[in-house]
Amino acid sequence: MTTSDGREDLLAGLTFPPGFVFGAATAAYQIEGAVHEDGRGPSIWDTFSHTPGRVERGDTGDVACDHYHRYRDDVALMGDLGLSAYRFSVAWPRVLPEGAGRVEQRGLDFYRRLVDELLGAGIDPWLTLYHWDLPQALQDRGGWTDRDTAARFADYAAVVVDALGDRVRHWSTLNEPMVSSLLGHMAGVHAPGVQDPVAASRAVHHLLLGHGLAAGRLREAGVGSLGITLNFTPMHPATDSPADRDAARRLDGQQNRMFLEPVVSGAYPADVVEDLAAAGAPLPVQDGDLQAIAAPLDWLGVNYYFEETVRAGERPADKPPTSFIGGEQVVELDPEGPTTTMGWGISPGAFTDLLLWLGEKAPGLPLVVTENGSAWDDEVDAEGAVRDPQRVDFLLRHLAAVGTAIERGAPVRGYFAWSLLDNFEWARGYGQRFGLVHVDYDTQRRTVKDSGRVYAEVLRRHRDRG
Repeated sequence: MTTSDGREDLLAGLTFPPGFVFGAATAAYQIEGAVHEDGRGPSIWDTFSHTPGRVERGDTGDVACDHYHRYRDDVALMGDLGLSAYRFSVAWPRVLPEGAGRVEQRGLDFYRRLVDELLGAGIDPWLTLYHWDLPQALQDRGGWTDRDTAARFADYAAVVVDALGDRVRHWSTLNEPMVSSLLGHMAGVHAPGVQDPVAASRAVHHLLLGHGLAAGRLREAGVGSLGITLNFTPMHPATDSPADRDAARRLDGQQNRMFLEPVVSGAYPADVVEDLAAAGAPLPVQDGDLQAIAAPLDWLGVNYYFEETVRAGERPADKPPTSFIGGEQVVELDPEGPTTTMGWGISPGAFTDLLLWLGEKAPGLPLVVTENGSAWDDEVDAEGAVRDPQRVDFLLRHLAAVGTAIERGAPVRGYFAWSLLDNFEWARGYGQRFGLVHVDYDTQRRTVKDSGRVYAEVLRRHRDRG
């Protein structure tokens, strides 16, 4: 843990290029609440969270942080922190309650108000079209296992850009399609809660196809800053044995390369294609799909939290279901050293290595860190403060890792801390706190944590350097 003296040393060592973007990120279902207001339709996360046993303690996003009603106060908080940018997602079922067809203008009006509030505060909106909240009406017709959902996503993108394209410069199609496809359709621990390798493989491809089709619609509308956000977890073999190295290869293939390579080079990795076919779950590629998926990008969003060490072997019965197709013969080892309350290891050095690797895999494509953060047991003390030294240490060391990557040639252009607010952490409910700002869910009182103040100081020093 960083002492106050060590904290100042880390702060003093942080330098970033002129024009580097500093922001914080959230997602619609995790913060908005108001799930039954102004014509919003149900999403797969409404259904999933209301299904007994799916989310810890039976938590739901029904109220969450009540951002739908408190967005002005939240934007004011962003201004107080000195954020230059805010990454948020639009809730598809708030705009198209049935997933397609009828447009709900009251839903679009909320995002119009939010964007106007951000711009009035001098904060640049970075909009994500899909952060996992598929309209339930589309799920009832097959969801991401149905190719038609990719086309409906493109239609949805066209509706949103028509409403907001004159004021929002930076657009991202998908957030973490790996999670939507593999955690949602293979492990079943995220919505829609399916455990079927064929469904998972189909969801992988249709999500990426949806990205490509939506990218085309956004370009037609004149969007000039377009990206996709992928989550990366470096995979390391436990030993140098051929079996362990192959285990790491397989998980790296599905976690990282299966999503990166078609987007940046127009082809799925050959070894992954073979792995999925051998597992009886081939990717349902049709003519022209890969050309669409490889639509030109202006930046690549990078979400990073931890690295993994794996070995070959029978997956223990007490482990959660595997997220990987054919992954029953791979074991993810428990991390060595301290972990966050999510059970994730802390590896800033791996972050530097990842950013350098991405610079090599996608030469010429700017990188933006769209999520990076950590969960801890945060409480408001008797003095009304939230002391979170572990998060401060995590934040500063990972910012330093980004700085090191830039010094070594990685084209990183921005960093968004996850998250602005404590929020609904999906299947973990409200027990995990990632925010720079503490939220009392009973009163909705916001309290800036020490980490938020330290982040604000990083941003202030960056501005002062010009």
